[in-house]
Amino acid sequence: MTLRILHTADLHLDSPLRSLALKDDRLAAQVRSASRRALETMVQYCIDEDVAAFLIAGDLYDGQERSAKTAAYLATQMQRLAQANVQVFYIKGNHDAENPIAGEIALPPNVHVFDGKGSKVQLGDHPVYIHGVSFRERYAPQSLLPKYPAPVPSALNIAMMHTSLSGAAGHDPYAPCTVSDLAQAGFDYWALGHVHKRQVHGETPWIVMPGIPQGRDIGEAGPKSASILTITDGRIEVSELPTSVVEFRNCICALDGVETDEDVRDALHDTLRMQAGKGAAILRMRLVGQTALAWRIRQLADSWREEIEARTESIGGLWLEKLTVDLEPPSDAAADSAVGEVQQLMQNIAAEPAWLEKLGKELDLIVALLPADRRRDLVPDEAAQEALLARLTDDAVLSMVAKMRGQGI
Repeated sequence: MTLRILHTADLHLDSPLRSLALKDDRLAAQVRSASRRALETMVQYCIDEDVAAFLIAGDLYDGQERSAKTAAYLATQMQRLAQANVQVFYIKGNHDAENPIAGEIALPPNVHVFDGKGSKVQLGDHPVYIHGVSFRERYAPQSLLPKYPAPVPSALNIAMMHTSLSGAAGHDPYAPCTVSDLAQAGFDYWALGHVHKRQVHGETPWIVMPGIPQGRDIGEAGPKSASILTITDGRIEVSELPTSVVEFRNCICALDGVETDEDVRDALHDTLRMQAGKGAAILRMRLVGQTALAWRIRQLADSWREEIEARTESIGGLWLEKLTVDLEPPSDAAADSAVGEVQQLMQNIAAEPAWLEKLGKELDLIVALLPADRRRDLVPDEAAQEALLARLTDDAVLSMVAKMRGQGI
């Protein structure tokens, strides 16, 4: 007999997508409910494909979202699964532990919520046991592994854990443990949660971090998915179910050698059409390459952004969050060697520590005149301010070179 089980984590229901593009009301309306729609995709798959169990490995809620409407919505989705005889197993993660409605919501009886002590539940009358431990508090600085009951002999054992493992970039340590610790614990499948990037850490046993099912910003870029376990004669195979409603995506438009605005438009058209073929997305576009139009495009970046936004709207399913112009003028030919030498001289001066220190003080004065919220967006930290200074000096050098070549406006 074949069983299917769906494994997900980190839904962060109703957590807002963190994107500058969401200041656009039209875009916000399209993606505001993205996390809900990702859940609905998984629920519908469970119903359509006769899935036996739906595993949620923590952070079903978002710590900052405490709406009773979210709780009511979740109960409705769990009731749909109950009507289809799908069992739901849920462990609380760090965000659930700080969210009071996670403990107050009335869920249908098909949903089993593990407590902080650790326990196991048999999946119907199948020789399959689900083990789990929930977070009791916002932080779990110690390993939870000792709380798990021993695997049941002659059965297939699946363990659910919300953990940062031995550490991950951008994540504080939560319920730390190593992949080796998990592999030696005797379970057949570890259904993990917490780290938002999908990764399969092992196959014997399976140790799977499914990643967030719906990205919320460019730091969670790319397609997202849930894991499908197909169990046949005690053997587990794992595949992916696409879940993201809209992707955050970086894309590059190469403008090497373009000579006219129409050439630029053709390149933009081809790039956007290619992106549209990959599904709905919020884009960060970068214009790269060497072209005699480099300075002119930089100077008219706002106009080009408006044109790109108009094109994404006409195509549908694409939105532009940010446009970066990273173009350079063509390499100097022999007849242009004098300009090339001046350009190199200016670049050398711009890289001198004393010069950068002086420019940095000037930039500090200018930034200080901005409203506080604008300062936070523009230069949230020292590294961002250094990057802004480098970008401004690069633009200044390019501007001067363009004017010497007669390309300035």
